[in-house]
Amino acid sequence: MENRDWLGDFLRRRREALSPVEAGLTSLRRRRTPGLRREEVAALANVSATYYERLEQARGPRPSATVLAAIAVALRLTETEKAHLFRLAGHMAPARWDPQPEPVDPGLAYLMTAISETTPAFVTDDLGTVLAQNWLNVTLFGQFADRPGLEANLVWHWFTSPAWRHRLDPPEQQEQTGMAYVSDLRAIITQRGQDRTAGELVERLCEASTEFRAMWGRHTVAMLHCSTKVVHDERVGRLDLDCEIVTGATARQRMLTLQPVAGTPTAHRIAALHTYRLSPHNQDVVVAAGLP
Repeated sequence: MENRDWLGDFLRRRREALSPVEAGLTSLRRRRTPGLRREEVAALANVSATYYERLEQARGPRPSATVLAAIAVALRLTETEKAHLFRLAGHMAPARWDPQPEPVDPGLAYLMTAISETTPAFVTDDLGTVLAQNWLNVTLFGQFADRPGLEANLVWHWFTSPAWRHRLDPPEQQEQTGMAYVSDLRAIITQRGQDRTAGELVERLCEASTEFRAMWGRHTVAMLHCSTKVVHDERVGRLDLDCEIVTGATARQRMLTLQPVAGTPTAHRIAALHTYRLSPHNQDVVVAAGLP
């Protein structure tokens, strides 16, 4: 049943508990109180500030499931918190997107580990869910492979985490990268025969991101490609990385490698990252589903 007072209180408390940095925002103005402003949440969720303010004040019409999904992304809610939000607004809680992880292709796993001293690399399934990372990739980009549900999916992060995408691409290249993800997803879904897992991923992305929904509506199709990346790491500086994709022989999996661009100091700076190695006892780790 709908409970407007609890809904408003829940939204307000989650907003006040979320910092601008956690939400992927930068602010030059000094804040008297921590947390996001109402207008910031509204902008992230692509609703009007007046509409969002009325929700917190337990006024106005009942929000749709699409609006709730966008607010849940804006506030970085967990799956449990999102289900709670939907129930407070009088909707059924959305189903969890939690496909079973595939065993990692042995050939890709071997190559990924073999190049781990010099080259960040990770393995994904064809929908973009990270299955394995070598230690250098974890050190640079954080751990994805053991995250639950959508938190392990790169396409989801691209369209719902501004801070993460800004780390990977400058603003002028982000539309091109986003279209590459969407066009590839179109092709993959056709190859899969429009199965349930792929359909649920698209449905969740359409609910959470107006940008994805607009790009999906263009119906462009192309296999995934990636361009040279410029990553600014706070520990070692600028990294110029050529992106290559290697496809597994038998499984619907890909390994993405980021190789130092020749003629840049990137290789030397990657070597310096050994100081920040995340694995225990200074040994290689592979963060992976289905690998020892």
